[in-house]
Amino acid sequence: MINVGIVGVGNVASMLIQGVEYYRRKHNCNGLIHCTIDGYKVSDIRFVYAIDVSKNKVGKDLSEAIFAKPNIVPRYVRLKELGVKVRMGKVLDGVAPHMIKDFEPLETMGPSLRTIVKELRENNVDVLINLLPVGSSKATRFYVKAAALAKVAFINGIPEFIASSRIYSRMFEKNKALVLGDDIKGQLGATIVHRVLASLISIRGSKIKKTYQLNVGGNSDFKNMLEQSRLKSKRKSKTLAIASTHSNLRKLMRNIFAGPSGYVEFLGNTKVAYIYIEAESFMNEPVIIDLKLVVNDKAMAASVLIDVTRLAKALKERGIHGSPGWASTPYFKHPPIIERSDYEALKKFYTNLEKLGIKIEPRRITIQ
Repeated sequence: MINVGIVGVGNVASMLIQGVEYYRRKHNCNGLIHCTIDGYKVSDIRFVYAIDVSKNKVGKDLSEAIFAKPNIVPRYVRLKELGVKVRMGKVLDGVAPHMIKDFEPLETMGPSLRTIVKELRENNVDVLINLLPVGSSKATRFYVKAAALAKVAFINGIPEFIASSRIYSRMFEKNKALVLGDDIKGQLGATIVHRVLASLISIRGSKIKKTYQLNVGGNSDFKNMLEQSRLKSKRKSKTLAIASTHSNLRKLMRNIFAGPSGYVEFLGNTKVAYIYIEAESFMNEPVIIDLKLVVNDKAMAASVLIDVTRLAKALKERGIHGSPGWASTPYFKHPPIIERSDYEALKKFYTNLEKLGIKIEPRRITIQ
């Protein structure tokens, strides 16, 4: 079994928990990136610990808390009680001023670092997933330190630069713990679709002149990101993910705009992405790509997390510490190592897993 803890019981957590139960009952792998990783199936994932700060969630069983406001993910499956009461966390900068009415945080100092470390150990947490709101810089680092001290594998699902930081990589290495991240790259989300198109332009001998990616959605995540001061790392993460597909990275970064662009309440968890690319090809002839992508943003994230959770457990059992770049590259927008194409990232990923004796099924590409 893989004992999982969650920090931030929001919409992604709701989709993830329901997704695990959905595949446990279905007994198939349709829609998953990988069916098994080191023998671990989706049904091996067990949620044992959860943290939030909302009065609507703290103290409730996790099976109930994932449907509390402001969450809007519908009930896909009927869940039994998980026997996990949501604990009060540390607010710090996890709640933006304009989101207080939405999140309704409890007015308390919250637990100490020592308490969180103790609870992680007592609950035998293998993997702790960070799903705090974008812009939670201090709050993220509080839980990062707790995970490292408790020797728990940490998955950083948001755009705070932890796994890609030498400082935090060394912290986890020193404590013989593992960190993977940063910022989930959805299964078929806007960033990976944009990257694939950008890579195609590059390998076909053309070059990008200008490109943008505009994203709108209607959940609390998009409302939270209306505050521009919380978006610096998010925009950097998405922009670098696209620019890294070309050799003239610095020049291209000046001609890219990528990031959340609006909140439209009635869209709910649906994300609409508008991707525009202006390229230059043979004899400087222009090529224009103008694409609209519509996805369930939370489903795209949950699919990746199901893979990364099992991967973290497998790596932990092999004694892998610190921040192995190759392990994060296929799954995150801002990993320690950013490959120019997702094909190359997956190829190196499979090669390294093979060296460690970790079997993964099915392989989506051949590495011979």
